[in-house]
Amino acid sequence: MKTDITTTTVDLYFIGVETRVPLKFGPETLTSVICARACMTVKDANGKTAQGWGETPLSVQWAWPSASPYGDRCEAMQRFCKMLAQAWAEFDKQGHPIELGSAFIESVLPGLLERLNSKRGQQAEPMPWLAALVCCSAFDLALHDAYGCLLERDVYATYTSEFMNTDLAGLIKSAEGANVSFDGKYPADFLEFPAPKALPAWHLVGGKDLLDESELTGKEPDDGYPVLLPDWIERDGLTCLKVKLRGNDAIWDYDRLVKVGHTAIERGVLWLTSDFNCTVTDPAYVNDILDRLIVEHPRIYQMILYVEQPFPYDLEENQIDVHSVSARKPLFMDESAHDWKLIRLGRDLGWTGVALKTCKTQTGAILSLCWAKAHGMTLMVQDLTNPMLAQIPHVCLAAHAGTIMGVETNAMQFYPAASAAEEAVHPGLYRRRNGQVDLSTLNGPGFGYRLSEIKRNLPEFAVRFEKR
Repeated sequence: MKTDITTTTVDLYFIGVETRVPLKFGPETLTSVICARACMTVKDANGKTAQGWGETPLSVQWAWPSASPYGDRCEAMQRFCKMLAQAWAEFDKQGHPIELGSAFIESVLPGLLERLNSKRGQQAEPMPWLAALVCCSAFDLALHDAYGCLLERDVYATYTSEFMNTDLAGLIKSAEGANVSFDGKYPADFLEFPAPKALPAWHLVGGKDLLDESELTGKEPDDGYPVLLPDWIERDGLTCLKVKLRGNDAIWDYDRLVKVGHTAIERGVLWLTSDFNCTVTDPAYVNDILDRLIVEHPRIYQMILYVEQPFPYDLEENQIDVHSVSARKPLFMDESAHDWKLIRLGRDLGWTGVALKTCKTQTGAILSLCWAKAHGMTLMVQDLTNPMLAQIPHVCLAAHAGTIMGVETNAMQFYPAASAAEEAVHPGLYRRRNGQVDLSTLNGPGFGYRLSEIKRNLPEFAVRFEKR
């Protein structure tokens, strides 16, 4: 098509962010993060060019959980980002961003990951596929944004037959035996138009978050932001709480759910979800907690809208039948839902929903969304604690996805000051009000960043690559 694009130049930046309070991921705790920000220049067949931007936090503890040193893993992910910048600049295919993104993920990304792990040596722990997707997402987001900017359109309006060379049947395949066909279907057929301008916001109750005054130690930050859960609920008008659990301590998990549940009921919160941190290996662990709740605390049980990813990341290596859990509550894949193929496997094992994340690439999220919706699975959009620019594609995906209930958004809890420049332009996206985030300030082409109005001083770019 005449609107097909190819990449020409890629710039990569690294932006460090410190948390105001710690965020626990399973056995690890996050106190800082490096955000990878990519600027990609593309051109069409007529030589017209445009720039696009993408960003993602390289949340090492989430993308690459391990006992190996954090510094080694973080350095490897940054090194991989530099390899990706060069590979994207030299990527010689032309097409629509979804076609280009899919081709890159399928044909280029695996080889790059193999090369990185080979260079790191046999003694080093191999970087996993999830971490590779997280690194790639900044560039993939920039590609989509650049395409929208080139056409001077909202990028979601380009996911149609008018701009794509192939339908979904050329990109994804239906489940065996399912009465589903992707022939003649395009992503826009599975998206919400017009997208809502406000979404219910889910607040993360982390494993180290304080629930009441009895837990105060005097070492809490005094920076004008709440530190106690009741104060967050009151200030932001919260109605949805996501409760981080341990997944390997049933007594602690049950007590935590009950205590958060009572706080929620007392303050008018409507919904809860439980996140078991991918550490559960036996469905009975989750079932026993849910069965005890329904007897002892039926109101709290009723408030649990869904259960999130109790079981290990690697679905192919851990093919656990989870039908007994999803018979009790909707069960959502998150860390293990890398792509539509794994979602297909998850559906066979009994998972009923998918938690999408832009940090696993916009392309992958869109294709996963289409596959899941076509096969009757419910959707959610989960946060990777997205600050700065990363927040914007995240909430855009949630608005167009038609989720079970709004969007998880928690960067304002853990590093609110990091997004001050973006908040000045989009105040409703970086502070929750009346239990919602407000998308009404997003406008213009691409993801609607309004980047020229955001007064952020970027560091010197880490690398710049141009097509040879």
